[in-house]
Amino acid sequence: MDNLTLFAYSFDTKGGGKLIIENDISCFFKGNEFSWLHLDVKNIDEAKAFFRKEDANLDSLIMNALLDEETRPRMVKVQDSALIILRGVNLNTNADPEDMVSIRLWINENKIISTCLRQLKAVSDFKLKIQADKGPRNVGDFVFMLIDTLFSNIEPVLLKLDDETDGIEELILDNPKVENLRNDIVTVRKRAIKFRRYMAPQRDAISQLRMADFKWLSDTHTRHLQESNNQITRYVEDLDVIRERAQIVQDELSNILSEKLSKNMYVLSLVAAIFLPLGFLTGLLGINIGGMPGAENPNAFLIFSFILVVLVGLQIWIFKKLDWL
Repeated sequence: MDNLTLFAYSFDTKGGGKLIIENDISCFFKGNEFSWLHLDVKNIDEAKAFFRKEDANLDSLIMNALLDEETRPRMVKVQDSALIILRGVNLNTNADPEDMVSIRLWINENKIISTCLRQLKAVSDFKLKIQADKGPRNVGDFVFMLIDTLFSNIEPVLLKLDDETDGIEELILDNPKVENLRNDIVTVRKRAIKFRRYMAPQRDAISQLRMADFKWLSDTHTRHLQESNNQITRYVEDLDVIRERAQIVQDELSNILSEKLSKNMYVLSLVAAIFLPLGFLTGLLGINIGGMPGAENPNAFLIFSFILVVLVGLQIWIFKKLDWL
């Protein structure tokens, strides 16, 4: 199983768990004790072969949902079992956090099967809780603790995105000449959109799970899920605010650039207006034909230059009277 990394825990219902080694993995499917099997899948065909070999008793729809390459967060109830698909931020090396990693779970009253096609830090964090005897005591505990672990990794990333938006806003207010911020604004908006793409359906999945009548979810678990639902609703609202702020900042920067362009065009128009009559006069007197006035006068150039200076002064006075300057 070179392309299939798996582990399993058998829980003691007191917060601790015993790691089931690979040679004894078949006992996971045969026993009835509270236990968890996780697979990091690189080869989907090999994972399907593993489930068939171990007689996992999963129908094709559930197996395909656990191993699909592309999924969206959702919750599907099948009698007293649940298919739950969630997403966590991608904290792998050289990865974009907004490229969220899915974890797919098949849960019944005493068994949990989870799969990931990429490594997910929340799974590693959850293993550490089990090793510290701070793990789940039952299936309901497992569900809300896993969701809480996912969210604990999401919140710092969203706070950083919010801080980046604040920083861009301050830079534009302090120095409106920073045109290169346009790429930063677009990046923030793209990241917020990608996060929201998975956060919104994840909120719906948790809401459906909270309202589902599962025997393994107690009133306490339901209250925890309600808090998780409120938390992810706040995340979605924060992402909406970040998108709107980024749009406002982008509009403000566009206004600054437009104003700067208008100012430059205004200056060029004034220069053109001032030199238009000067150009006309110099062009007129530059024609090489007889009868040109002042051709025999040695002071004609100085007189003509003086006339041009007076003309420029007159134009400036007229522009000021017309409030063009």
